[in-house]
Amino acid sequence: MSYIPPERIEAKLARLPSRPGVYLHKDENGKILYIGKAVNLRSRVRSYFAQNVDSFKTLHLRRKIADVETITTDSELEALLLEMTLIKKHRPHYNIRLKDDKRYPYIKVHWADPYPKVTVTRRMDRDGSRYFGPYTSAWAVHQTLDLLRKIFPYLTCDRTITGQDERACLYYDIKLCTAPCIGAASKEEYRAMIKRLMDFLEGRSEHVVRGIERKMDEASANLEFEEAAQYRDQLQAIDQVVAKQKVIAAANTDQDVIAFAREQGDACVQVFFIRHGKLIGREYFLLEGTEDEEDASVLQEFVTQFYDEAAHIPKEVLLPNEVEEARIIEQWLQQKRGQKVAIKVPRRGRKKELVQLAASNAQDTLATLRQQWAVDRSRHVEAMTELQEALDLPAAPSRIECYDISHTQGRQTVGSMVVFVHGVPRKSDYRRFNVQTVGNDDYGAMGEVLRRRFRRYKESMAGELTDPSQIGKSKKDIAWALLPDLLIVDGGKGQLAVAHNVLAEFDLQGEVPLAALAKQEEELFTPGKIQSVRLSERSEALYLVQRVRDEAHRFANQGHRKRRTKVGTASILDSIPGVGPTRRKILLDHFGTLDELRKATAEEIAAVPGIPFTVGLAVKAHLT
Repeated sequence: MSYIPPERIEAKLARLPSRPGVYLHKDENGKILYIGKAVNLRSRVRSYFAQNVDSFKTLHLRRKIADVETITTDSELEALLLEMTLIKKHRPHYNIRLKDDKRYPYIKVHWADPYPKVTVTRRMDRDGSRYFGPYTSAWAVHQTLDLLRKIFPYLTCDRTITGQDERACLYYDIKLCTAPCIGAASKEEYRAMIKRLMDFLEGRSEHVVRGIERKMDEASANLEFEEAAQYRDQLQAIDQVVAKQKVIAAANTDQDVIAFAREQGDACVQVFFIRHGKLIGREYFLLEGTEDEEDASVLQEFVTQFYDEAAHIPKEVLLPNEVEEARIIEQWLQQKRGQKVAIKVPRRGRKKELVQLAASNAQDTLATLRQQWAVDRSRHVEAMTELQEALDLPAAPSRIECYDISHTQGRQTVGSMVVFVHGVPRKSDYRRFNVQTVGNDDYGAMGEVLRRRFRRYKESMAGELTDPSQIGKSKKDIAWALLPDLLIVDGGKGQLAVAHNVLAEFDLQGEVPLAALAKQEEELFTPGKIQSVRLSERSEALYLVQRVRDEAHRFANQGHRKRRTKVGTASILDSIPGVGPTRRKILLDHFGTLDELRKATAEEIAAVPGIPFTVGLAVKAHLT
């Protein structure tokens, strides 16, 4: 059967420009399905709607395409940059993309500060700081910093360093800070130490070791044995780190080695970081959206997305096979690095062996992960099946919603809704409710929360009936429109009765299975049954409902603390003469927190637009 594109698409295909640019495939609701780039937009976009398409992914995609938008650029490089920006922003379902919608952690050295600190961050800013990473494990980053601090005892406190403080903190006493705050280390000495730390992170450890050895010998010769012992301890800490680094290339080598493994839709990329001839680290990254894609396409998408966020661009990138737009990517990397960058596919020798080693590591990592995923999926299926049997549910509860209430003596009451799908938290569907109609009444608060939740459900259903084009555009709409396969409230029979009454109000008591989890005995109560249900202590079902309940409790407490802090701040500022709701908002928007406002002088407060000098004096007087 021949394929005929929709009439709207046919008209657009006829007007496509023959220029470089980016194209966006959209569905009938305007949601972006796929973003691509092309040297010739006309020929590339038209290829999706040709009669002979051998890609199952393309066949599946084009059935959903209702509109095509194109953006022309002046060059292939501009098209590459625009495509990366749009994919990062929209994360379309059909694009190859780095798994996990989050930023990876980096080690950040605040080099622009007079006394630089070393922290962990998930974003890179152009603020003069130096960044090292990315790392896939925040735990590994903190472990690295724990070791580095023994070698380079850097600052961690937020105090302003003047060198005139009377005494240092505990970290100075336990040799984890050089205490420039009391003048124990000058600004020049401290910055020199941080420079050595950065050299160390870049793989230049030899001259760092030589420098410490020289200082140790000098201290020993001067009979300063305690100081010499400190340098000895630093060298031992260095050994713990350097022992993991292998010399595998010439001393001036600066390269990344990239290879990947694929199996049944899963893809794992392994990157070796070689600096100054040493393998200083390796990380793996998972990709999604790789089904039915060529290896070259998978590799190219990883390279562009990875180096868009990378803290360091090496001189050389080694790949297992050619990528179509290597020349354009080299040009882009050269712009980012400020020096020439070469992308190579080694055919023989040591470089070829490194690529093969990276590929082997990727295969081993993927096999281990797939085994773990299989175990996790098996546990989740087992837990849902056990719950179905124990609670006599019509089906396994793939979507579970749990509700909890948090307050302090009836004040700043917050209700939480957490969602688990197939045994895994779906945080995009979490919701919080600031309870408005009741005071110190857990039952009343639970009733309000559940009424608001199912009122939104009814509204979303009514909207779907009256205007189908509007539903589904927002993730919030989707969250409200889905009913749970099991609703759990944290509490006993009282909370159960409240939830049952609310479901009856919305004619949902036959559609939404309900249970209450009593914390003290870890027993489940269900409507119409006197006896509680006790799950086996070692059952996967009990572990699942406990995780769900604990997550609802955590999410409610977090919301309550935020609300309490906000109200506390407001009450403090409202008690100051001349400060009302408007000026309170102005001050908090400008300074961010009450602590920052406390640090400001009266002049700095009065310099904020809308704050008279007399009010600035009053604020400073009340907060001091």
